[in-house]
Amino acid sequence: MTAVALAACQPSDQGAAANGSGTAVANAPATTPAIDSAALAGASASAGASSGAATSDSTGLRVEVDIASRQLHVMSGDKHVAMHDVAVGSEKWPTQKGQWRITQVVYNPDWTPPDESWAEEREPRESGDPKNPLGRVQLIYDPPRTIHGTNAPSSIGKAVSHGSIRMRNADIEKLARMLMDSTGTQKDDAFFQRVRENRKTKEIVQLAKPVPIVVK
Repeated sequence: MTAVALAACQPSDQGAAANGSGTAVANAPATTPAIDSAALAGASASAGASSGAATSDSTGLRVEVDIASRQLHVMSGDKHVAMHDVAVGSEKWPTQKGQWRITQVVYNPDWTPPDESWAEEREPRESGDPKNPLGRVQLIYDPPRTIHGTNAPSSIGKAVSHGSIRMRNADIEKLARMLMDSTGTQKDDAFFQRVRENRKTKEIVQLAKPVPIVVK
C-alpha cells in the first residue's frame, strides 16, 4: 500500500492518503446541510489579516495551531469560530512550524510504519483497526505532516507525538465537516453515515478549495 501522507502518533503516527485497494475516492459534490450556520456565518467575507501564504485563500476560514498552548483554532478573519485541544510533537520529535494549505480529508485512514527507528517493530494498521494510531479522520496539509484523530485520547493536551497534530476523533470529525462545508466540498448525510459505519473502507475527499493552516 503506497503512503501519500504519513503522520506521527502514539505509538506510531504515519498515515496514507493514496488511492488503493479498499479505498473509495469521494470527490463528487452532493448536498450537505451546514453543520453550524452560526459558526460559519460571515466566513466568506474575509480571508484574515495574518501574513504569508496562509491568508491568500478564498474560503474565508483558516486553521491556526498554537504548539505552546496545544490548541487548534479555526478563524474567519478576526472572528474566532472554534477551538480544540490537540497533542503535538515531543521534544525529540517536534511539530514543525510554518504555513501550508489543507488539501484533503481522509476518512478511515490506514497506517504504514515510516522508515524511522521508532517504528521498526511496528506493523501496518488497516482502516478501522482499533490499534490504528490515525483514528477516524486525517487532514493532509504537507505530507508527512498531518492533523489526525487518535486511538490514544489521553494524549490530547500533551507533547507526545512524533511530530503530528492529534485531535480527539469527535473533534476532528466536526472540523473536517466544517472545512468541507466552508469550501463547497459538499456531501449529504448518507456520506457521513457511511464513513462512520464502514470503518474498514478508506474514503479520500479532495477539498474544492485549500484551507490555510499556520502552525506556530
